[in-house]
Amino acid sequence: MNDMSSEPQFDVGLRLKELRTNFGLSQRQLADQAQVPHGLISMIETNKSSPSVASLRKILGGLGISLSEFFEPENPVTDQVFFTPAETRDLTSLLAGEGGGIESRLSLRQVGDARRHNLQVLHETYDPGADTGEGMLEHFGSEGGIVVSGEVEITVDGQTRVLKAGDSYLFSSSLPHRFRNRSDRPAVVISACTPPYL
Repeated sequence: MNDMSSEPQFDVGLRLKELRTNFGLSQRQLADQAQVPHGLISMIETNKSSPSVASLRKILGGLGISLSEFFEPENPVTDQVFFTPAETRDLTSLLAGEGGGIESRLSLRQVGDARRHNLQVLHETYDPGADTGEGMLEHFGSEGGIVVSGEVEITVDGQTRVLKAGDSYLFSSSLPHRFRNRSDRPAVVISACTPPYL
């Protein structure tokens, strides 16, 4: 993970509250639209809870925006074709609160402007114990990937398998799914999703 000590801390709660207010929604209305418990919005907005990737994505779905738009609302559109590692968009390190929760053990780095190309390509790193969250992810589209190193446990529609380096997956994103690293070493996955989800 990146060392966040030199960067200003991103206030997830404040950003969510600003967006919710801009959309003219109460906490209860947003919770209803996102189909999450009512108290979760309040806990996140007051920074009493650091959301998992799955729960934040579900909440943002209630607003119709992506993680990339949540963290980088002013990101300029470019015709850039090639990207160095430093030029990928870090979609998750800003979720890592001072408590160093599960989110701090998961890194999702996006290549370029996913929305513009209707394709999201990610470099995913799952440290030991990393998990996309207890709630299963479900969204419109298709996704696939290849495990580059380590191993990751993937559950899709009740089927669970541990994939190792060289193994791959491809499924309809509308099926409930979850990613976890239950091993004692990091796992790296290169994945793609269309249309973009995060």
